[in-house]
Amino acid sequence: MIDLLIFDCDGVLIDSEPLASACMFDAFTSAGVQTSVEEVHRLFTGLGQAEARELARTRWNITEMDPIFAEMNAGLYPRFARELTEMPGISALLGEFRGMRKCVASNSLLERLRLSLGLLPIWSEFAPHVYSAEQVAQGKPAPDLIELCLSRMETPAPRALMIDDSPHGILAARAAGVLPIGFVDPRDPRSGRVEVLRAAGAVEVATGTAELGKVLREICG
Repeated sequence: MIDLLIFDCDGVLIDSEPLASACMFDAFTSAGVQTSVEEVHRLFTGLGQAEARELARTRWNITEMDPIFAEMNAGLYPRFARELTEMPGISALLGEFRGMRKCVASNSLLERLRLSLGLLPIWSEFAPHVYSAEQVAQGKPAPDLIELCLSRMETPAPRALMIDDSPHGILAARAAGVLPIGFVDPRDPRSGRVEVLRAAGAVEVATGTAELGKVLREICG
């Protein structure tokens, strides 16, 4: 029996990833990096800051990411305030499962979660159970963050499931012993996302919130 739903944030609850990729692209371009919005979106979506730093170092020999993160956030938070929306259909889905316990497990910093998810009405579905990779030794794909959720929510792993749009989240859920469910935004320009999530170990992959609701009803009853 499942009685805890663990949600990733960006790309599952909120439609933030296109905005974040655009702002990161602008910051990389200012630093002289030759790339594209599509490449940035494909490479960096779902990564925590530590992983993003390492990827930028190995791919473009960028040894100092702080100015890039600072420029990105300077553009991102105002865009969140103006343009950020919930993922289509997610509010209705959360309402349908209001009787179940829920929390958020995100590789984003707590500040970013407050300045993104915290702007939207669905924040109240989760607060104060919004957990960030900065609260643990390692973010996803390590199991630390999922294990923190289980501890704070006082739930054994077999009674929880994780919904994530990134293979990092699927791997983290599996490592923590939690049922991994993949989610794909139907508007995601990246091809093969269903296969990527299945390859990471997702037991089900839902495309869009209507399909996610169907999957959750089948699993949770």
